[in-house]
Amino acid sequence: MRFMRFQQVGRVGLAVDAGDGWRARFLDEGGVPADVGAIAEADEAQRAAWVDHLRTGVALDADGVTCLPPSANPGKIICLGLNYRDHARELGSRPPSYPTLFGRFASSLVGHGQPLVRPRVSDTFDYEGELVLMLGRGGRHITRDDALAHVFAYGVFNDASVRDYQFRTSQWTMGKNFDATGGFGPWMVTADELPPGATGLTLETRLNGNVMQRASTNDMIFGVEKTIAIISEGITLAAGDLIVMGTPSGVGSGRKPPVYMKPGDVCEISIEGIGTLRNTVVQEA
Repeated sequence: MRFMRFQQVGRVGLAVDAGDGWRARFLDEGGVPADVGAIAEADEAQRAAWVDHLRTGVALDADGVTCLPPSANPGKIICLGLNYRDHARELGSRPPSYPTLFGRFASSLVGHGQPLVRPRVSDTFDYEGELVLMLGRGGRHITRDDALAHVFAYGVFNDASVRDYQFRTSQWTMGKNFDATGGFGPWMVTADELPPGATGLTLETRLNGNVMQRASTNDMIFGVEKTIAIISEGITLAAGDLIVMGTPSGVGSGRKPPVYMKPGDVCEISIEGIGTLRNTVVQEA
């Protein structure tokens, strides 16, 4: 099952595709969850009721539809760096024995089809195709054996990075949180539609049609269940939280010469079984 948050003719809505096409309702109708995160936070009975309500909505006409980030304001966005061995090597780092974790803020997110904004202060704007998961259950000290039961859905993420700001210090927060740099969408696919832990899926990033990254999610150093278990050792996770699982090799900064995104570029990230996130690049005014 797929859930999408969108805007059409100034109205924000939520849509579901349970295999029979997109059906949608608008938030101003009342009785509609605010975003996909709200569905993730609900109990099973409420989720089922919302799905039934959405499935009796209008057939979604693609005309004039703008995809929005599936979550409007997630409580936590926790990202992994260097989670593919080849990516760590191309940046001159050893593969980590403990996950490199950093945070993103909701203010950095843009949806599918919306522009990524290259900031005026830098021209080292890099793509990073990544798998993102949304939790449906929270908790502390979650075991690896139980971790996958906490996952509600998976999606596609572009952890676009302003490299010169990222590497000015050992802490990556600034370079990972410029406004309108985190592509997220186009929708979320429930975990039951994918292999456990979203393993064995092909991830591909294309810049202007040229393949820049291609890998299997099997290549992640820290898989979904291990990542959830490690994070929850110290942080109480909540339903609706997002975990962004890191990028494979092929990023622009690792190439010789480097290849950075520039205004007019089109970046597409596809993950098998989930979909394609597509964003153009514009220059900050």
